[in-house]
Amino acid sequence: MLNLSPAEHYKKKRVFIGGFIPGPNNPKNINSFLFPGLQHLVALQKERLRIWDAVLQCEVESKVFLTLITADGPGMMHVTGMVGYHGKHGCHLYCGMQGCCEHHGMHYFLALLKPLNYNVLGCTHGDIDVKNLPVPSHKQYHENLCIVILSSNNSQYCTRCLETGISKPSIFSGLDPSSTLGLPHSAGSDIMHLAALNLTDLMISLWRGTIDCTRPDDKSTWDWAVLRGDVWQDHGRAVTAALHYLPSSFDHPPHNIADKLTSGYKAWEFLLYLYGLGPGLLYGILPDRFFTNYCKLVLGIRLMNQHRISEANVRDAHRALLSFAQEFELFYCQCLPTCIHFVCPCMHSLVHLPHEVLQIGPPICSSQWTLERTIGNLGKEIKQHSNPFANLSQRGIRCTRANALMAIIPDLEGNGSSGGGLPCGSKDLQNGYILLHAQDKHPKSLRECEAEAL
Repeated sequence: MLNLSPAEHYKKKRVFIGGFIPGPNNPKNINSFLFPGLQHLVALQKERLRIWDAVLQCEVESKVFLTLITADGPGMMHVTGMVGYHGKHGCHLYCGMQGCCEHHGMHYFLALLKPLNYNVLGCTHGDIDVKNLPVPSHKQYHENLCIVILSSNNSQYCTRCLETGISKPSIFSGLDPSSTLGLPHSAGSDIMHLAALNLTDLMISLWRGTIDCTRPDDKSTWDWAVLRGDVWQDHGRAVTAALHYLPSSFDHPPHNIADKLTSGYKAWEFLLYLYGLGPGLLYGILPDRFFTNYCKLVLGIRLMNQHRISEANVRDAHRALLSFAQEFELFYCQCLPTCIHFVCPCMHSLVHLPHEVLQIGPPICSSQWTLERTIGNLGKEIKQHSNPFANLSQRGIRCTRANALMAIIPDLEGNGSSGGGLPCGSKDLQNGYILLHAQDKHPKSLRECEAEAL
């Protein structure tokens, strides 16, 4: 799939479904569902995949390489065997950075700056230079994994899980090291959930003043919480009014965010809102320093979402995102122990994105957009609602068989009634442009002379 452009690989015919994990409850042992597919993968890696080359007219052997393991935050925890994003070592890339825990709290947050008057046991490390974050280490991961495995009792195991950030070995560690990038490098970030959902939820909840407030902190002192009351309602109407200025290629324009925020606002709408319309609509509403800080986030994310990213783009995005992360803690958290929870896991994942571009390529090529689109496609095809998960598996099998047949016999796919898959009466102008014939927007009765001519 990575041989295709992001504009192609999300389509149904490009996706090869390996299996389904039934629901609605979480599986007790996710490895039991992953094992059959990985067993088949290992066999192909050892015996090689035999493919007929139609150009060379001969059989060739291909080595199957597992490039990336992708999942959302909670899912990645089960796949990699790490403690999760609220652990002391919560980075899924395993960079080694330690988190800070709230007083009398259980969750750790990967804050760069040490809070003032803060003395929680085990979290008293100094400020961390955002420009010199620890580099994810394959060697360190395996050394710490061995330490956890060799725990002699449950108490020692829990202590070592806390100090290493690893709870169990991953089933993916059993693969041939020459056929995969290996953990933690193969567990890439997911820019879809990160940019479109996690960061938007964090920033909007701060600007609206709806994020949790820990005493003795007081929301009335939050000078960034400006989207309230009439300002929020006017802002929502401005989002709707911007519809007429968006090109049709933007697909799903954002609805009134004041009305629809909690009732089905889609990831694509969040993306267009925060990184497209936001810099214009929030200008003059957010205080200057918060607006400038927000614009750095917009710059970095827009560069990271490109299909092609130059070296200069990576440098610019790196500077913008690091500056945003550091200023975020200075402006919003203000080094207060009561504001540590503002530093959500997405803030830490953000600063790793430019480095991951150098490691595995543009994040958009490995994002969850493809998987989420596939889930949506298959969900619409469910016909037996009394037993949806069994029916879903059958739809997946049907889709896979169809893809296999079209790969073997390309002529089965067809080219549409007018040739080339174009709408009836249209003309291909090349370079991605199509001239469509005139068409009424609404049905109407024809006059007699028009009917005769037709």
